[in-house]
Amino acid sequence: MISFIVPAYNEEHELSYTLAAIRETVSGATQPYEIIVVDDASTDATPKIASDAGAKVIAIDRRQIAASRNAGARAAQGEHLFFIDADTRINRAHVSGGIAALEGGYAGGSARVAMDGFIPIWGRMLLRGFSSVYFGLNLGAGAFLFTTRRNFDVVGGFDEQYFAGEEVYFSLELKKLGGFKVLREPVVTSGRKLRMYPAKHFLRKFFGVILRGPGGVRSRAKLSLWYDGKREGNLA
Repeated sequence: MISFIVPAYNEEHELSYTLAAIRETVSGATQPYEIIVVDDASTDATPKIASDAGAKVIAIDRRQIAASRNAGARAAQGEHLFFIDADTRINRAHVSGGIAALEGGYAGGSARVAMDGFIPIWGRMLLRGFSSVYFGLNLGAGAFLFTTRRNFDVVGGFDEQYFAGEEVYFSLELKKLGGFKVLREPVVTSGRKLRMYPAKHFLRKFFGVILRGPGGVRSRAKLSLWYDGKREGNLA
């Protein structure tokens, strides 16, 4: 079985498209699958949208992406675990490529990332430069990660001492078990953060996290870019 695990907080504007893309991806497949949406204290229609779409809904109250992914994995029944952010669309190449990588001996993997909609020029430049370095280091993007149940258990899941960047440490731990495959076919994720925030504000927050290192992501205190809850449909 394939388990698709979707962590979500106030994603009523994006979630239905993400779930529809997953279902389209596995339509006609003979392998059984399940979709698990981990609702982490949403105050909007996120859990209802997930339930109406036929997903299994797990409710937690942590406001932490690592904890959300771990909760989904604990509830999952599949041997193949695919972690997909609630604002991210996948296609068949991602699932077939992921399974082929795992069956070929890779411990886990991810995919390159493209962003939807209008992206300002500074955002496009940042994404291009960051992607060259990040994927050049063969690290996994949080928007899309895959591994096996066994490997997930061996590395202990996502490290919950981190409120951001947990995908980096997860990738590094999986690398210790074997190869890590970054698929060239990009997933499409929301570019909302690059649209909602002025360049100066975004870049200050983004590079501030990088410069502070691991200590800077062990608390939500300075991670408003990730945790302020702003959405394009509701900028309050």
